Amino acid sequence: YYRLPSEAEWEYACRAGTSTPFHFGETITTDVANYDSNGTYSSEPEGVYREQTTRVGSFGVANSFGLYDMHGNVWEWCADHWYPNYLSAPVDGSAWLNSINEYDHHSRLLRGGSWDIIPGICRSACRFSYIPADNIQVNIGFRVVCDVITA
Repeated sequence: YYRLPSEAEWEYACRAGTSTPFHFGETITTDVANYDSNGTYSSEPEGVYREQTTRVGSFGVANSFGLYDMHGNVWEWCADHWYPNYLSAPVDGSAWLNSINEYDHHSRLLRGGSWDIIPGICRSACRFSYIPADNIQVNIGFRVVCDVITA
């Protein structure tokens, strides 16, 4: 059974046991991720702005779970509805779905940043809301999880 990850699952997978802003450390450069390098993070210099997505794994930097491109490249959908904070969020890691969302039940959650966003937005903890529409976005993708069924 494949599905979108919950926001909690996505962040757990992204961090892979780290507590730094990025799974590869305190800062980000265009040597390790694809983002809009017209902006910089911390004291890092501007890098190469590729202006499009890149092949998964192009930078050769996986986290300790073996996942590539958790920072930048394309925003990743999460199953959760958008809430501006974690008050009343599920504590079991499940998706926060509520058709009676006082904020906006149409907005969904995106994580990870993308090739066309400044590097600070690509941090492990950064989150973004988006209203799905019947159109194509070149900076949004998804990563599925597979539930393990035990007999």
